Amino acid sequence: MHIAIIGNGVTGTTCARFIRKFSNYKITLISGETDHFFSRTALMYIYMGHMRYEDTKPYEDWFWKKNNIELKRAWVKNIDFAGKTLHFEKGDILNYDKLVIACGSKPNKFGWKGQDLKGVQGLYSYQDLELLEKNTQTKINRAVIVGGGLIGIELAEMLHSRHIPVTFLVREPNYWSNVLPEGEAKLVNNHIKEHGFDLRLSVNLDEIVADENGRAKAVKVKETGEIIECQLVGLTAGVSPNINWLKNTDLAIQRGIMVNLHQETNIADVYAGGDCAQFNDPVEGRRPIEQVWYTGKMQGKVIAENICGRKTQYDPGPWFNSAKFLDIEYQTYGVVFPNLQEEQQRFYWEHEDGKKCVDVVFQKDNRQFVGINVFGIRLRHELFDKFLREKKSVDYIMENLQAAAFDPEFFKYHEQEIISAFNQQTGANIQLKSKKGLKAFLSLMRR
Repeated sequence: MHIAIIGNGVTGTTCARFIRKFSNYKITLISGETDHFFSRTALMYIYMGHMRYEDTKPYEDWFWKKNNIELKRAWVKNIDFAGKTLHFEKGDILNYDKLVIACGSKPNKFGWKGQDLKGVQGLYSYQDLELLEKNTQTKINRAVIVGGGLIGIELAEMLHSRHIPVTFLVREPNYWSNVLPEGEAKLVNNHIKEHGFDLRLSVNLDEIVADENGRAKAVKVKETGEIIECQLVGLTAGVSPNINWLKNTDLAIQRGIMVNLHQETNIADVYAGGDCAQFNDPVEGRRPIEQVWYTGKMQGKVIAENICGRKTQYDPGPWFNSAKFLDIEYQTYGVVFPNLQEEQQRFYWEHEDGKKCVDVVFQKDNRQFVGINVFGIRLRHELFDKFLREKKSVDYIMENLQAAAFDPEFFKYHEQEIISAFNQQTGANIQLKSKKGLKAFLSLMRR
C-alpha cells in the first residue's frame, strides 16, 4: 500500500507520522515549498532574527529516514484520479494507492489594479518569507498593509523590527472587527497606534500604482483618493484554500475540497484536510473551513486513522484559539461573536491600563457559559475546555476564575476586580473560592 501526501505542513506531516505509527505502508510526503516540515507560525521570528530556519523544524532531518517516510521536493501540476497518478511540474510522475491532499492556503487577492506588481506580496509560505527579504533589501520609506487580521499584525511587527514605517488600510470600522466585539477591537486599535503604526479604518484599497520599472510606488485610497507613497505593499486580507490547480477535475470543490467528517472526498481513496478542506456537514458550532494550526493537526490524525482502518470522525471539541497582537496575548474559548445574539448577555471588563480585558458571553435564560475572550491575561485551556463540555453556568465560571488563571512568574491577579465588576453589571453575588476551596477544586479538575 502506497500513501502519497501532498503538503508537508502540520496536516500532512501529522498524517504521515500516525500512518507510520499504525502501519508499515509506504509513505511519500510531497512539498514544493521546503525540504522538511517547519512551524509556519514561526516565519515571523526568522525575519526578526529571533530564530533560524532550522530552529523552526520540530523534527531533526534524520527523523524521516529513521521512520521510513520518503520526502519528495516537487510541485504537483495535476492529478489523474482515475489512474491514481500524480504529475509533477518537471514531468515526472508518481503512482499511489491512497492520496491525501493537504495543500494549505494562499493569500487572498480581490482583483485590485496592480496587485501583481513587484513589491506586492502576501505572507503565508516560506517563499513569501524569502520574497519579503528580497523586497526589503533596499531602503523602504514606507510599507502599506492591506487588511486587518492576524497575518497583517504579524507582518507589521516584522517590518517594525527593521524600523520600516507602516500604514494599515482596514476596511472595517475597527481592527479585526469581523471577529472581535467592539470593546476588544478598540483595545487593539489603541495598542497598534501606541506602537506608532498609521492605522486607517473604514477605508479600502483602490489601486496599487506602478513606477516606470513595474514596481509598486504608491497606493490609492478608494474613499478619499489619497495617494500614499510606499515601496512595499502587504496583502493580508485573509487566506483561502489553495485549490485553483484542482479545478476542472472530478474532485468536488466549493470554497475548499469537500469532505465528510472522516475527511473523505467524493473520490474513493482520496482524502483532504487542513486549510484546503471544507466539511459538507460541519461539527456543530464549528465552521466548514477551519484554517488554524491545531485543527489541521487533528484532521491529519483523523485521516491517518481512517486510512489505516480505524474508522474515526473529526471531533475537535469546543472552539479555542490564541494569538498575539504586538505585546498583548489573546485567547478565546467557546463562541464570542462580534455582535451579541438576542438570547445572549455579555459581561465586559477592561483594566485601566487599556491592555487587559475579559469578555464573557452567556445565555440569558439559564446563564449557561457560551464563550470568553481575554487580552493580556492567560487562562488554562484544559479548564475552559472542561467548562464548555460540561455546559457550566457563567456563575460557576466566575466563582472559579482564579483556578482557571494561568500562573506564570510575576503574573498579577485581577480576579477580585473582575468579580466585583461582574456582580455590579449582572446583579450577581459571586464570591471567589477560598484558598482551601481553590485547592480542592484544582484537585478535582486534574482527575
